[in-house]
Amino acid sequence: MTHGHATIRGRYYDGRTANVREVTVAATPGEVILRDAADTSAIARWPIVDLAVLGDSEHEAVPLLMRRNDEARLAIEDVDQRRALAAAVPEIARLGAPRPSTAGRILQFGAGLAAVIGLFWAGLQAGSDALAPMVPHTLQARLGEGVYAQLVGQRPLCHGKAGLEAVNLFAGRLAAQGGYDRPVSVRVVKGGPINAFTLPGGIIVLYSALIDRATDGEELGGVIAHEIGHAVRYHPIKGLARQYGTEQILKAITGGYSEIGTLGSGGTLLLALRNGRAFEREADATGVSLLEQLGLRADGMSRFFEALLKIEPHDPAALAGIWSDHPPTAERVAATRRPATGAPDFSAADWQAIRTMCR
Repeated sequence: MTHGHATIRGRYYDGRTANVREVTVAATPGEVILRDAADTSAIARWPIVDLAVLGDSEHEAVPLLMRRNDEARLAIEDVDQRRALAAAVPEIARLGAPRPSTAGRILQFGAGLAAVIGLFWAGLQAGSDALAPMVPHTLQARLGEGVYAQLVGQRPLCHGKAGLEAVNLFAGRLAAQGGYDRPVSVRVVKGGPINAFTLPGGIIVLYSALIDRATDGEELGGVIAHEIGHAVRYHPIKGLARQYGTEQILKAITGGYSEIGTLGSGGTLLLALRNGRAFEREADATGVSLLEQLGLRADGMSRFFEALLKIEPHDPAALAGIWSDHPPTAERVAATRRPATGAPDFSAADWQAIRTMCR
């Protein structure tokens, strides 16, 4: 692909080594192709549906292009060339967004600062609701990665490509329907507990024990829809704001926040990210609504809750593990019960790939 007469060029990082390769970039109707700038050999072919932009021109001089669930990154230094690629691939339009003017940035910063100050006057809970969506996604993602490293550590992940693609595409559809225009990343950890949780920056963690417990794709779809409900309502960042007050959020907006260590670790983080009953009810309702809006079956969420109730009828909320502050499971079953109508959440092939992604 060319812009005028100039070939689009970039720097490719494979995510596994320290090597950097100069590449040319070409867009086709279905994919973006990266070739070695010297010998024109193909280095990577990224399906357009898998593309994501890390950051934006407001906060990074060079936003990075990536393929979801892949550590490789592409940096295109030339602004005009980034815009040319974004124009050819509308799905990554944010890659070519113009950098805000100085005046615009000052106004935007002022709005964020005013929102933080408003926390002290309107009360922490109400203020966090208003402020959370204003925290730049890049900072939310950095925070989420730090929390992920502490909570998951070195536990092995499941790497079945087809299964991961299926759950990530499904989650992406739900997030887009909910107006969440940032990337989401579903990661599957091998083993238990039967649990899932959402972190700042659209990071969703599923344990393979939960997938094993699900009897069909609709039950898993209901769980993922619930977690997307947390993401589109910004529950994780709201929880942090309420636990730690406005100081850390103010540092994030002003660029002073850098280390997850400033928020503590271990049990302290769990307390901060724990979802209260109001958040859980809102995530349930949002998840079911998103499934219905997409014309998908929404009966799986209540059936999954019913299965948990049968496993532990005396204390079902305890099965939530680190997210123990949940409404009674029987209440959630009743609130989310829907008829078995609509299209399947996953095709038979996708469900089989998901069931075997950890093998």
